[in-house]
Amino acid sequence: MKSTGIVRRLDELGRITLPIELRRTLGVGERDPLEIYVEENRIILEKYEPVDIFNGTKTDLIEYCGKNVSRASIIEMAKLANIIE
Repeated sequence: MKSTGIVRRLDELGRITLPIELRRTLGVGERDPLEIYVEENRIILEKYEPVDIFNGTKTDLIEYCGKNVSRASIIEMAKLANIIE
């Protein structure tokens, strides 16, 4: 892990501000969703990208009932249901 040398304090609501230079470098814009992970004693922020709920792929997604499913998964399920060959 690479240190940036940037230190920020939490405000009274537990928020931090990410410096604009860091946001620009990582391609994080205003209102972009960030996913939060915890690894041992570390908090990790990652730009959120939706994934297929079945196989985790990030491409060719369709939202159905609030869930993301790839076309490949839909085709595979259609084959399993004997809808297509």
